[in-house]
Amino acid sequence: MSCEQNEGVIKKIIREIGQECAAQGQNVSETLVAFMVKAVVLDPRNDFNVDQILTKTDVQNLIQICVTRLLDTTNPSLSTIKMQVYFDMNYANRAALLSEQRHVLEGRLAPLVRGITDSRPRVQKEMETVYQQIVIYVLLSSGLGSPTDIEVVREVTAALQSIFPPTEMIAFISLSKKSKEEQLKNFAMLVTGIRLYNKECRKGGCSIDDLPAILNEAIPSATQAMDENLNTCHMLAHQYTALLESMQEDLHRCMQLSSLKLREALFNVRQYEAFLCILLSDAITSAQEVEKMNVQFAATMEQLKNTVQDRVAVDTKEVFPLFVALSNLWTGFQDEILLLSFLTNMTNNLQQFSEIQSQLFPEEVLTSLLEGVTVKTDEERIGETMGTRVNVSDFENQEWLFPETTDNFDQLLTQYHGFCAYAIGVKGLTLPGNPAIGILKHKERCYVFSSKEAAYIFARDPDKHIQLNVEKAKKHTELIQLLELQHQFEYFAPYAQTRNADKYLMKPTTKCDCSTQTDTHILPPTIVASYKWNEWELRRKAIKLANLRCKLTHAMQTDRSHMRRENSTQVYLPKDVSTQTKHDNSSNVPRPQIFLEGLRGGSSPTTLMVKVDLTRAVDET
Repeated sequence: MSCEQNEGVIKKIIREIGQECAAQGQNVSETLVAFMVKAVVLDPRNDFNVDQILTKTDVQNLIQICVTRLLDTTNPSLSTIKMQVYFDMNYANRAALLSEQRHVLEGRLAPLVRGITDSRPRVQKEMETVYQQIVIYVLLSSGLGSPTDIEVVREVTAALQSIFPPTEMIAFISLSKKSKEEQLKNFAMLVTGIRLYNKECRKGGCSIDDLPAILNEAIPSATQAMDENLNTCHMLAHQYTALLESMQEDLHRCMQLSSLKLREALFNVRQYEAFLCILLSDAITSAQEVEKMNVQFAATMEQLKNTVQDRVAVDTKEVFPLFVALSNLWTGFQDEILLLSFLTNMTNNLQQFSEIQSQLFPEEVLTSLLEGVTVKTDEERIGETMGTRVNVSDFENQEWLFPETTDNFDQLLTQYHGFCAYAIGVKGLTLPGNPAIGILKHKERCYVFSSKEAAYIFARDPDKHIQLNVEKAKKHTELIQLLELQHQFEYFAPYAQTRNADKYLMKPTTKCDCSTQTDTHILPPTIVASYKWNEWELRRKAIKLANLRCKLTHAMQTDRSHMRRENSTQVYLPKDVSTQTKHDNSSNVPRPQIFLEGLRGGSSPTTLMVKVDLTRAVDET
């Protein structure tokens, strides 16, 4: 049967199972049905051979088993699988969630942005229409108010006019499309910063909620709810583990409790606990980010107040970066509101998959079952084995990792979600592993154990116990995701886990003291100095050799150069001698004295001028 035919058969089976469940009043998703089909085929108790083509009888049996399991609402295993499918299809980390939210916002604003950047207004009325569209974009992009609120629109318009008056629309229209989009984003950030500053000064800020105060109140409430649910999970997991251990020690008690599905209930609680830890870690990260942003927002606002003060005009180079910083910080607060809402919804929705615990084991029933049973917490179990560790000399071909020999010991990703690698396959229990006993590194994977004895038994034949754990996971399919066994069942990995498959192969860095020494040159040098790789260099050399054939070498020697010896001489350094002479001399010439008479005229009609030279002779001076 070809791949396309197999895919068609599988789709037909999934569709028939969904229709059968819907006919009996139970609506199930295709993802859950596909998960259940794989789980039923994988379970060796159902005798399905995945390497052979399913007959019509096999298909009918498969459909019947899947429908029976999907309709059995009293089975904790089904609730665990539903929980895993829900979490896998809905959970997203911080970066992915915020990226998706920004993508959605850009998609909603894309038609408005396209209308602004593609418009070519020519008359004043069209200019005003485009300007109003810019106001709406700035308002929607910031998320601070509704476009139907007149007061908010007026406030945004006033803030926009202070940085981008309508008279600059002609210059805006002449820009390229990319430049217009950048300008729009810049306008949105500046207007948001101005409105936040006005809100702080109580001169505006209509429809702007106090997000820091809301977050400071909502985050502790959300983390407290998660902590309470997590503590309930811990308590139930400890009690179920104690009951399962008592069943293994007492045969009569085993027969009494065998029909209560304690093991499936334990796996359900452990999976709920793992998901709550992920959500709580995200909530703690969100709280740290909010605390950091509160400090930055207060400091930026104070700096802006000191810059503006009571001045009528302020340099844009001083205040615009502060407005942008306020806008970015406020966007961060909005992101944290979104993340907190997402985490709260995930926590509330996951709770429905653990309600089966109270149905199967009411408080009074669980109390009666625990009479005479010692309940140990995970911390107590780890504390009991803190003083013991594996003796490495007892194992010749096994590699053990300890804190003092491994650089990144605390960051090592251990197999089976940190549970004891021995107890899962042998006892069917999820006991917490203690890394202080020693981490076994086998085939590039790390394993922890709940006791020294369990570590020794597992290390004698690791492959055998690993296969036991795989067989246990085949019978209880919910263990594949709980124990992170995707590398054992590559075709069974959920979507979210396959994206992070590389993290499961993290290799530890082992520390050790070592030294080495090598000779400077082990082999004799083989460098040929006369080697030339360039063809033209070889040609030049050939021409030079050909030219030398026509040359003769002459040499001669003189009597003076024959047996010449080295000579030396010594002289006295010159002494400093100086002399000085001086002679003063001067000369003087007579001053010219020339007078003219008769220039004023007289009684005669003609003017008679007489020149008289009274200058003394040179020899008289």
